[in-house]
Amino acid sequence: MTTKPDRFDAEILRVLQRDGRLTINDLSAKIGLSPSPTARRLRHLEERGVITGYAALINEVALGFGVTVFVSVQLDKQVDEALATFEAAIATFPEVVDCWLMTGNRDYLLRVATTGLAEFERFLVGRLTKVRGVASIESSIPLRRVKTGLARTI
Repeated sequence: MTTKPDRFDAEILRVLQRDGRLTINDLSAKIGLSPSPTARRLRHLEERGVITGYAALINEVALGFGVTVFVSVQLDKQVDEALATFEAAIATFPEVVDCWLMTGNRDYLLRVATTGLAEFERFLVGRLTKVRGVASIESSIPLRRVKTGLARTI
């Protein structure tokens, strides 16, 4: 069962999305609650699976991955075996940083990060098109990111 977070839980989530390395004391000061109840609320959010972990946000461009491409993939069959085969192959491709199973006229949407268009071409022609069951591929190159966010909290 899901429940809507109250104002303190929602604020904990908002603050931690901006800085997941805060101490309990700093977090409690930012949300206006003393450290003990803040720690209890945080632990409860973790135990309920609302907070699933903590991670560093990586600037892909700073690491040399300056080209992002969104790739839509349609499989020749939408049966369990074909989906599993495709997903197993995608899991081995470091260029694919996000992959979603979709509704609509395409089966998967991938976000691919590469050093440039030549690397993307090598990935596309040399690896993705060779995955068993891929029927068609459509690529889109974003011009710029208009909005970014981590997760919706309320």
